[in-house]
Amino acid sequence: MESAETGPGRIDDEWVEKHFDHLSPELGRDLHATLARARSRCPVAHSDQHGGFWVATRKEDILRIAQDWKTFSSEDGITVPVPPGPPMKILPVTVDPPLQREFRQLTNPYFRPAVVSEWEAPTRDLVNRLIDGFIEDGSCDFMEAFARPFPGLAFFDLALHAPAEDLDEVNGYAIMASQLHRPEAMDCLMKLAGWIGQFIERRHRDGPRGDVVDAVLAAEIEGRPITDEEAVGTIHLLVLGGLETTAGVLGMAMLRLCEHPEILAALRERPELIPNAVEEFLRLDGSFACIARTARQDTEVGGQLIKAGEQVLMYWVSANRDEAEFENPDVFDLDRARNSHIAFGAGPHRCAGSNLARMNLRIALDEIVRRLHDIRLQPGVDVGFMSTFNRAPISVPILFTPGERLAAAND
Repeated sequence: MESAETGPGRIDDEWVEKHFDHLSPELGRDLHATLARARSRCPVAHSDQHGGFWVATRKEDILRIAQDWKTFSSEDGITVPVPPGPPMKILPVTVDPPLQREFRQLTNPYFRPAVVSEWEAPTRDLVNRLIDGFIEDGSCDFMEAFARPFPGLAFFDLALHAPAEDLDEVNGYAIMASQLHRPEAMDCLMKLAGWIGQFIERRHRDGPRGDVVDAVLAAEIEGRPITDEEAVGTIHLLVLGGLETTAGVLGMAMLRLCEHPEILAALRERPELIPNAVEEFLRLDGSFACIARTARQDTEVGGQLIKAGEQVLMYWVSANRDEAEFENPDVFDLDRARNSHIAFGAGPHRCAGSNLARMNLRIALDEIVRRLHDIRLQPGVDVGFMSTFNRAPISVPILFTPGERLAAAND
């Protein structure tokens, strides 16, 4: 894809119409520059790629679309293009209220702050075990050694009570399923559904654990028992939301720490700012990039007529850098007074796992700040990105000095 930086040097409606392809791997590298130009020149614009769709990049317009589920539906698919064949229900993100609320109410109680707070100690233990596995080497691929295994292991152990030995398989499916420009994506989505079906069978045999899986399996939807397909679809979303999105934020955050060592220095001096840092990482480096809705009726957004049946792609990561909403939007500001980002989405489909994600990121950052010093990218590294709906670095090879070793040398 011709980018805003390497192509015509500008973005306008005509450029978007001809060139904007969200599935292009090249967009992963130029994403924020491209979206910034779109916000300033054509914040709601039409692309003729993939059968045609609209692109929304301003926070005001995105909130309007996300919150107006009666006009902008999820039921006709949340991807552009909609995959061929029978639709796969990933619940509740592919249904609208009021049915969506019934599925959402199954899972919400299990990710409340009071529940998540009970997971802090085992989460910190897990973070330190993973760091122990590579800290003496002074180097690692951060994605492989930490960012990808951490959220999966935590989620499998604390929320799903799923076998840790299955994580590599599930992570592989989840990573590929989000890369819709790859022909293997739908196959991996189906394989993930197959794993969930087998997992549910094991849970039926093993008996209740008092967790979110039990709540799903025992649920009633619209006054009837939940179907097997609905149970798989509900757990499907939990797995997809609990693994690769958090891994992506961790990877992007590590890239920023390598580029800006002053952030690590500031957090060591003022560790009470780590929660603020988490919010800035979510705002600037959120990996949940975009999602689609379909217009149920003719409507207007940002001065553009969107007709019934047309799809709109909302870019959360663009809304979070909107110059009209954030002062110095591209600056990582630990003292930012107002940070109303929408890294977890907005409207009825806002991510139910935001409390868990924040806790994971806070504890991970706390231990990284404490234990890894002088973090930098390995020389000659050209970081590539997995793009489309989840934007994450493919690998982040780093060098560092173990904090314990540094402290001993200073003593």
